[in-house]
Amino acid sequence: MASNDQTTPPPRPPPPPENLNGSSSAPLEEGKSISKKAAKKEALKAEKAMKRQQEAAATAALSANSQEADPLSINYGDAPLVDLQSKAVSGRNWTDIHSLTEDLKDKQVLIRGRAQTIRVVGKNVAFVVLRRKGFTVQCVVTVTQELVSRQMVKFAAGLSRESIVDIEGIVTVPGIQIKGASQQVEVQVRKIYCISKAVPNLPINIEDAARSEKEIEDAKKAGELLVSVVQDTRLNYRVLDMRTTANQGIFRIQSQVGNIFRQFLLSEDFVEIHTPKLIAGSSEGGSAVFKLDYKGQPACLAQSPQLHKQMSICGDFGRVFEIGPVFRAEDSYTHRHLCEFTGLDVEMEIEEHYFEVMDIVDRLFVTMFDRLNEKCQKELDAIGKQYPFKPLKYLRKTLRLTFQEGVQMLKEAGVEVDPLGDLNTESERKLGQLVLEKYDTEFYILHRYPLAVRPFYTMPCYDDPAYSNSFDVFIRGEEIISGAQRVHVPEFLATRAEACGIDVKTISTYIDSFRYGVPPHGGFGVGLERVVMLFCALNNIRKTSLFPRDPLRLAP
Repeated sequence: MASNDQTTPPPRPPPPPENLNGSSSAPLEEGKSISKKAAKKEALKAEKAMKRQQEAAATAALSANSQEADPLSINYGDAPLVDLQSKAVSGRNWTDIHSLTEDLKDKQVLIRGRAQTIRVVGKNVAFVVLRRKGFTVQCVVTVTQELVSRQMVKFAAGLSRESIVDIEGIVTVPGIQIKGASQQVEVQVRKIYCISKAVPNLPINIEDAARSEKEIEDAKKAGELLVSVVQDTRLNYRVLDMRTTANQGIFRIQSQVGNIFRQFLLSEDFVEIHTPKLIAGSSEGGSAVFKLDYKGQPACLAQSPQLHKQMSICGDFGRVFEIGPVFRAEDSYTHRHLCEFTGLDVEMEIEEHYFEVMDIVDRLFVTMFDRLNEKCQKELDAIGKQYPFKPLKYLRKTLRLTFQEGVQMLKEAGVEVDPLGDLNTESERKLGQLVLEKYDTEFYILHRYPLAVRPFYTMPCYDDPAYSNSFDVFIRGEEIISGAQRVHVPEFLATRAEACGIDVKTISTYIDSFRYGVPPHGGFGVGLERVVMLFCALNNIRKTSLFPRDPLRLAP
């Protein structure tokens, strides 16, 4: 790294003050000259500007002279751009912060991280806590003859929080617990360089954004007022909000949910597909679609991959899945709805019964919950520290109830529900509470829903056409999955679409695909953000969407 060891020459004095048309002597307009008052004002402004320039030059010269006089100035400073332009591969070995343990005692290490906190003790010592990927380490800059100068301590003390810093130093093991860092070792700094400066005044402080509601309440009771960062402010400055340990945990959990979903289905002989998001007509029915012009033709963003994943079954893939964006133009301002979310979709042939699809749901999610609890304990702990929650309760064999059984449980609890209607949010939560009390599980399947509340492509029950071969899946009293056996008879499918108000012309290629022969099949769709929200018992889906899109938010 290069040091700042060149003296900055003092600036040239500014030219004489100009009048408003840019000339020091010419009139403003022909026949008119600048007034004495205006000229005096301009002269005063110029004098102030020159004074500011002289002060800045003096400060820069003092700083440069100070570093030039410091024989150790090469060991610290702001890294110049030329050192960051990938000039050559140095071969230096970097150590991740999470790898800094007692095993590295007395070893020299090179680390990079964000300056989370800086604390100065007199003129000779500064503490810099570096953070990376949720791990932190305390670095100590102590004046040491021929190693660390006072100017170096001063440089470290002047770092702005959240700046990216490279440090070379020796690992030591203190005799007491380090409370302000995750790693129980210290790095005795020998070199320190700022790679990227953060602005001195951040719009939100990471420390404030990482506080739990309990911390804020406890402080309030003790007469102390702590800053609480509201959700809209968090989302406005999402790149800062992401840096909290809880958010790092949330999105690492989300990554694992997608990974487990993919790996499980691949092991069950499913094929991953990628369907178009620009389609000619509604895929789910209703008017909640984002319409657009497609080269002069009316089109919309896909509400789901439903039509094309079924067409893939027609194409003899047998079992397919997709992880991709889903768009819903609903004016929903609830805690669990978004206009764009990530869909986890599955479609598969069935031999005899739609229970075969439910069997996949059962094994997939029990596997997912098991692996999250086994492999993501650090992330779950980080989330729980800011947003306390109890681990999800689930059975080894997932509970299945019919819709009618669920309605009966609600009725016995004094909640009246239309037996041929859908459950509202309050009824779903109440049923979740009743199921937990009776069966000791927060994850269950409710199936055989009324046909009137399901999409047009849902197969009716053979014994009662008022009901359907469909199901929903719930976590903590909220729905995360809708699934069903599909109608694969083209004439019946067209009749169902018309009955649901869908223009058959816009889905003609979809219906026609069933005219060439297709096996019975079914599937389901899951919202990734909703799964993570409910598994971690969070109160808003915007916490589990990296850059949420709702009816009011299109940025950042």
